[in-house]
Amino acid sequence: MKDVYDVVVIGSGLAGMTAANILGRSGYDVLLLEQHFQLGGLATTFKRRDGIIFDISLHGFPVGMIKSCRRYWNQSIADRIVQLPKIRFDNPQFKLETTFDRDDFTRILVDKFGIQRESVVAFFDKTRSMSHYDDQSLTTRELFAEFFPNRLDVVRLLMEPITYANGSTLDDPALTYGIVFSNFMSKGVYTFQGGTDVLIDMMASELTKNQVDIVKSSPVRKILVDNGKVEGVVIRPKNGGEITVRSKVVLSNANLKGTIFDMTGREHFSKSFVERAESVRLNNSSTQVYIAMKRGYVIDEEQCGDLLFTSTAPEFDSAKLLDRNITSRTFSFYYPKTRPNTDRCYVVSSTNAHYKDWDDSVPSEEYKNRKIDLINQTVTHLEKFVPDVRQNIDWTEAATPRTFARYTEHWGGASFGTKYEGLAISRGLNGELAGLFHAGSVGIIMSGWLGAVNYGVIAANDIDAFLLENKKTKN
Repeated sequence: MKDVYDVVVIGSGLAGMTAANILGRSGYDVLLLEQHFQLGGLATTFKRRDGIIFDISLHGFPVGMIKSCRRYWNQSIADRIVQLPKIRFDNPQFKLETTFDRDDFTRILVDKFGIQRESVVAFFDKTRSMSHYDDQSLTTRELFAEFFPNRLDVVRLLMEPITYANGSTLDDPALTYGIVFSNFMSKGVYTFQGGTDVLIDMMASELTKNQVDIVKSSPVRKILVDNGKVEGVVIRPKNGGEITVRSKVVLSNANLKGTIFDMTGREHFSKSFVERAESVRLNNSSTQVYIAMKRGYVIDEEQCGDLLFTSTAPEFDSAKLLDRNITSRTFSFYYPKTRPNTDRCYVVSSTNAHYKDWDDSVPSEEYKNRKIDLINQTVTHLEKFVPDVRQNIDWTEAATPRTFARYTEHWGGASFGTKYEGLAISRGLNGELAGLFHAGSVGIIMSGWLGAVNYGVIAANDIDAFLLENKKTKN
């Protein structure tokens, strides 16, 4: 590390990495800091013995990721983005398979659910037209009531996957649902072929090519402020000591509330801004169960598909999706085609969860038992679709909201950052403290990985404008 940079980026999630890459490519002197020992945030992997490697969570994103990666990363990354064509639903109300795009959903809604085509077209047109400038008072519940009154089965089909994608509920603003949904409806669901580790390695190489300094295992414990302006950061490396790096711009890719209250300090913000920031709700966390199959064992792709949304609940219920008494899971199947040069199949099960059910107040023995139960129940549920799965498992492991909090330092182990009201606070940081910016999960702009990348683009453009204006003022 040098003593002074144009920009310091805190956190190497996809938003932080993308912003750092754009700014580095534009000629700015950029330092990317990561508190963990590897890059990627929640877009990362972990390894176990005998070549086992797990993606942290299921990852499906809209086709727009190809364009964003081509433009803001490189063609080689964009070329590895491939479609997941088999998305399956299995619940008490319906069982079906879809390519998860507008044409196929229209066919299903008209032919299987008996909805008038005019209503389906009008619904898709309305969600497609939604933007962040829309009226926030319209809820997703009201949106569905307008087009599909009293059709709880339709609500489940349209809502359940998006709740897994960004933690939204029926009572959140409809635009937080509509923007995500319409992006997927463009051309379906995509993933990165080769595994998240390959993606992050390719991104790290591109960052290095663009002269971005990358330093891991280096938590930022303080953002320095003087006279209403950012002055740099204080790093406390995990091997000890304390390092001060000076910079007129700091971009935080950390949790929004942690950025304001932990790293910066409420004393540096106006009273009204602090009150608004305090009222921002954290989004939910999640649990994951990781299953590695024995070498050579092949899961039937025709039977399971790529993503499987499965539930035993009689109807869609946002609260039940978070309950520790799990009724709904999403299974992500990783076949050798997804991760070439391997002879293993992997399954990752994801469930939304409350942090309080897994936090430090749960005694260690009870916590351990809850994880064991989570694994056993998940395997039992998976047996419905893969009958001989149990005797062919090589490795199982579970992650909880406490795990997410440990490795990401996100408040409440939030998998999706904050609810939508956090966006205005995130965007307003530079108005409070000159040179302080944020990019990350705030109601998920668009969705998941694509939303993170695009928010990194927005932040990089804002920072570029800020630095150019400062340069102009000095001259």
